[in-house]
Amino acid sequence: MRTRVGYTGGSQPAPIYERLGDHTESLQIDYDPARISYETLLGAFWKDADPTERPYSRQYMAAIFYADESQKRWAFATARQAMAGRSGPLLLPILPLATFYRAEDYHQKYYLRRYTDLMREFSAYSEREFEDSTVAMWLNACVDGQLKLEGVAAELERFELSEADRRRMLKLAQVALAHRRR
Repeated sequence: MRTRVGYTGGSQPAPIYERLGDHTESLQIDYDPARISYETLLGAFWKDADPTERPYSRQYMAAIFYADESQKRWAFATARQAMAGRSGPLLLPILPLATFYRAEDYHQKYYLRRYTDLMREFSAYSEREFEDSTVAMWLNACVDGQLKLEGVAAELERFELSEADRRRMLKLAQVALAHRRR
């Protein structure tokens, strides 16, 4: 799975952070549907999203952008499940995906970039390799407080890594989590 930060949903071509126009700051997730379903990703989204909350602003609104009719159906089906037991209308936007514009490098893995000791692990990576790195994604989630050590350990079990590589990854996650607690 790869994640990248960017902008979508607006009319201005080639937005940048300083000139975002009517775009929304977004997270693009590239995933393998043989390993994780779109429905599962939506379930994770709805754990933190309130479907009845009116967006604060276009730039920072929570939204789902769907790429095709199947994703649209899943988005609305899971929205209905998220609405169960709530009063009021669905206010969280579910919109067709327009062009996704990749955000500037300094926005990619933003939390991880603050820690030079962790960033040394990626010194040989190009900017795109760093952005696409699953390890960088996990460590960024750790220092942001979104992923616990148990989550990293569970993910590592799914990969065919040597015991040495698994230990190294767990150590990096521990370092990232120690940063988070400071």
